[in-house]
Amino acid sequence: MWDAAAGDGRLSVEGDWSLAGFEALRRETARFDAVPQVRVLDLSRLGVLDTAGAALLVDLLGAERLPGLLASGPPVEASRRALLDTIIRAQGAVQQCKPPEPPSPVAELLCHVGEAAEQFWKHAVGLCGFIGLTLESLGRSLVRPRTWRLTATVAQIEQIGLNAVPIIALLTFLVGAVVAFLGATVLRDFGATLYTINLVGFAFLREFAVLLTAILMAGRTASAFTAQIGSMKANEEIDAIRALGLDPINMLVLPRVLAMLVSLPVLTFMSMLTGIAGGMVVCAWSLDIPPSLFLSTLRESLDVRHFYVGIVKAPILAFIIAVIGCLEGFKVSGSAQSVGEHTTSSVVQAIFMVILIDALAALFFMEMGW
Repeated sequence: MWDAAAGDGRLSVEGDWSLAGFEALRRETARFDAVPQVRVLDLSRLGVLDTAGAALLVDLLGAERLPGLLASGPPVEASRRALLDTIIRAQGAVQQCKPPEPPSPVAELLCHVGEAAEQFWKHAVGLCGFIGLTLESLGRSLVRPRTWRLTATVAQIEQIGLNAVPIIALLTFLVGAVVAFLGATVLRDFGATLYTINLVGFAFLREFAVLLTAILMAGRTASAFTAQIGSMKANEEIDAIRALGLDPINMLVLPRVLAMLVSLPVLTFMSMLTGIAGGMVVCAWSLDIPPSLFLSTLRESLDVRHFYVGIVKAPILAFIIAVIGCLEGFKVSGSAQSVGEHTTSSVVQAIFMVILIDALAALFFMEMGW
């Protein structure tokens, strides 16, 4: 099969190097230990050569040394040279493809932070673009009364606002009672339990009423918007709307946005009343403060500007909640899993934006002295 002359470092390969005799060839080459002394390779007496034999020859002499040996030795047939060159390139690529080293914990952490920042930026850009699209569609519909969808808007007001009255009233009543309990517990040590009235009124007029209502609407209504529009997207109903020459923004988004703009301020006003009522019940029961004294103290100590500070945030939060819910619905790809994922995403984003906007508004009003 092979013959090596130890004197001049010449290796002569002979016989058939093919798959049929691969096992015998492998045993023979395993006993060959004079590879470093080979300086000349002679393939003139080589018989049949296929891919298996060529791969064994490359393994024997090495993918790095074999090209030099072929160039310095006797001429080789073009077909065999092409086969050997192909095997050499393939084995060289395999040797270069080393398994990647596992990243360090710091690099992996930075990678996750970068991916999260990029995802946040994409969400922010998409939200801003959808807000602009909604405002542009709203502006066009205002000058064309024939495009107003009053029936759909009234139906959405019923679903969004009227059906949410019981849960919001109950929750804010209980939170008002809890705030009054906490105020009474802390202020009793200072002999200032009467100021529990100021605490309850101040908290609900400025912050708690609008914040609790917006968070509830973000969880209840934004998810409903996403599920409704997402199901239509999965069933290709939105494509059908576009095929009919209709605008999905005008048909699906504007009625929901307008319904939220109407419902949330009304629900916020109701939350202010029920939250103060919860505090009044606790004051009457635990602090022996009659409702007449509670209301008169509240009227004398709190200015109407606190009510304005709370109610002015309601339309802004309503618009953001509605837009986020509709946007996530349009992002649904078509499967039930996608509907669930974007519904969850809409709730998380809406609650995050509600708290962020409320915090920024609180800082702004504090700096302005309002």
